[in-house]
Amino acid sequence: MGNAPYIPLEFNRLTEEEMRETADRMFERFSSRRTVRHFSTEPLPMDVIRRCIQAAGTAPSGAHKQPWHFCLVTDPDLKKRIRVAAEKEEYENYHGRMNEAWIDDLKPFDTDHIKPHLEDAPALIVVFRQSWTPDAGSDSGKSQNYYVQESVGIASGMLLSALHECGIATLTHTPSPMGFLAEILDRPAHEKAFLLIPIGYPAKGCQVPDIKRKDWDELATVHGPEAVH
Repeated sequence: MGNAPYIPLEFNRLTEEEMRETADRMFERFSSRRTVRHFSTEPLPMDVIRRCIQAAGTAPSGAHKQPWHFCLVTDPDLKKRIRVAAEKEEYENYHGRMNEAWIDDLKPFDTDHIKPHLEDAPALIVVFRQSWTPDAGSDSGKSQNYYVQESVGIASGMLLSALHECGIATLTHTPSPMGFLAEILDRPAHEKAFLLIPIGYPAKGCQVPDIKRKDWDELATVHGPEAVH
C-alpha cells in the first residue's frame, strides 16, 4: 500500500433480492429520463442543484486528480451572452461545419442554431475539464492530470443522473467550439469547456421525440457464462 493513508471501506452489501429490486427501479427511473429543449422559467431550489454538483464531484478520476470544475450560471446577462455566442457557433455548424449526413440525422429532432432554452432555463451548468492543475511547487508550475476526458465524462453522467433523480430536466449541449464559455465565465487557462447543460422544469405542454433505445442484444455482449442461481 506504500505510504498512502488508508481507511476502512464502508460498503453496504445488498441481498440479491434487494439488488434486483434496486436495478429494476433504477432502470425504470433512468428510462424516463429525456432530453428537454423547452424549459419553464420557474426558478429551481439552488441548494438541490449544489448538492447534485457535489454528488457529481464524487466521481472516480485518474490518480484522484478530480480534473473538473462546474460553473452554475443563473445571471440573466451571462445566460444571454452565452446564448448569443452559442448561436453564432451553431449557425456555423448548421451552415457548413456539419456534413450532410449529420444534418439529416438531426432532422427528426427539429433542431437548428436558435437556442432560446439557454435563456429560458433558470440555470445553466457548464462543466469544465482541467488538462492540468497549477502547482507552484513544481518546476513547470503545473501538475499533470490523467484520463481527463474519461474522468469528466463520468462526473457529467453522474450529474445528469443526480439531477434526474431530483426531478430536474436537462439538455446536454456542445456548441463546438466552446472556447467562448471560458472567456465569458472568466475561467483560467488550464480549463476547457466540456459540456453546457441547461437545467430546469419542462415547459407546460413540453413534447419530446418518440424514440426507441437499444434493446439488450444491441446494447451489450456477454463473454463467458453469466452467474445463474
